[in-house]
Amino acid sequence: MNKEEIIVNIEKALNEIRPFLNSDGGDISLVEVIDEKHVKVRLEGACTSCSLSISTMKAGVETTIKNMFHK
Repeated sequence: MNKEEIIVNIEKALNEIRPFLNSDGGDISLVEVIDEKHVKVRLEGACTSCSLSISTMKAGVETTIKNMFHK
């Protein structure tokens, strides 16, 4: 899988998560694709100061992105 395909799949995964974050006043953006197994994303808005942001990243974002690549 080339970098462009990785970006498309990550954006698809983020678009699945985004409505839940938006409903709480937050958002997420892709910062960088490092390689096939490492990406950087940024929580934005209300999500940056949320006490559950680590859980959101681990259980929501990471899981959704991994699932996108294992379909």
